[in-house]
Amino acid sequence: MTSPEVTPEIVRFYSETVDEADRLVSTADGRLEMVRTQELLRRHLPSPPARVLDVGGGPGTHARWLVEGGYEVHLVDPIPRHVEQALATGATAELGDARRLTADDRAYDVVLVLGPMYHLPQRADRDRALAEALRVLRPGGLLAVAGINRYASLFEHAAYAHLHQESMRESIGTVLATQIHDGRKAFTTAYFHTGEQLREEVAAAGFLDASVFGIEGPAWSLLAAAERNTGQSFRESALFESVLTAARMAEPHPELLAASSHLLAVARRPV
Repeated sequence: MTSPEVTPEIVRFYSETVDEADRLVSTADGRLEMVRTQELLRRHLPSPPARVLDVGGGPGTHARWLVEGGYEVHLVDPIPRHVEQALATGATAELGDARRLTADDRAYDVVLVLGPMYHLPQRADRDRALAEALRVLRPGGLLAVAGINRYASLFEHAAYAHLHQESMRESIGTVLATQIHDGRKAFTTAYFHTGEQLREEVAAAGFLDASVFGIEGPAWSLLAAAERNTGQSFRESALFESVLTAARMAEPHPELLAASSHLLAVARRPV
C-alpha cells in the first residue's frame, strides 16, 4: 500500500522524540492510564477468541495483553518503528492509515481506535476513520475510541507549576480556545475533545449506545506532579491507589469527565 498520509510532526515525535512503548509502564500516570483502559475495555469486550483490529495501536501495548488473553489481534499503525515493535507481541501488524483500512467489510468483532482521533485535527478525517471502523466491524461489534480531554493541558501544567510563565499561559490558552495543539513544542499535533463532542462524533458515524468514560479520573494530575516534583516513583503507592479509586468513583458523575486526561467512548455497530 502507499505510505500513510501522516503529519510530519507526528512521524518525528513517535520516531525520534519519544518511545511510545515506555509511556504506559514507566510513570505512575502512564500506569494509571493503562490500568483504567484495560478495566474499561474488559467490561465490554466479547469473550475470547474474538478478532480485534487495533487501529493506531502503536508498539502494541494493548495488543500484548489482548493476545495473552486469547484474542486474535491485528494492529495497524502509520509509524514503521511501532509496527516492528508490535510484531513482538504475538499480534500481526501492518503499516497503515486509520482513514484507509485494508481490512474486509465486517471482518472484526472489535475495533480499537485508541490513538488516531487525537492526531486528526480535522473533523472530516476523524469522520473517515470512524466510517472505516464501522465498515470493518461485524454487526453488533464493539468500537472503543480514545480522545484527549480538552482541558488536560490546563490541569497538567497547573500541577507542574508552569502557568506563571506567560508563554505557557498563551500556549494553553490557545489549546483551550481552539482545541488544537500545533505540535511546535513538547507534544505533537493533536485535537482535544470534550466528552460530548467525542460521543457526538461516534454517534454521527452510525454507532449505537455510545457511552463516554473518563480514563484517569479527576486526580491524575496530582499523581503526575508528585512523581515529577519529587523524582520518586509512585507507580506502587497509596497515592496511586487513591487516584485510581477516585477515577472509579467519578464514573457515575458525567460532569467530572472534564477533569480526566483521556476519554474513552464505547459503542456498537447496528445489528
